Amino acid sequence: MPSPETQMEQHTSHAEFEVRFESLSCERSSLSFPCDGDGRLDLDHASERLRNNYLFARALVGRDFARPTVRRIRLH
Repeated sequence: MPSPETQMEQHTSHAEFEVRFESLSCERSSLSFPCDGDGRLDLDHASERLRNNYLFARALVGRDFARPTVRRIRLH
């Protein structure tokens, strides 16, 4: 049986949506995360790095990042 982290990676590789935090600074990159159509992430099964980056971006909305937007992504 795959680990929860492996399941999250498999899920995110097929995600149709992303929640995107646009950078308000040219010195910082924008951040995006796989989500459902309502912008919800499965943080329970996310890697520690993904979870930390998401919480970091949320904490800095209005300072370093714009309010997040949800958008459909192109599947390959």
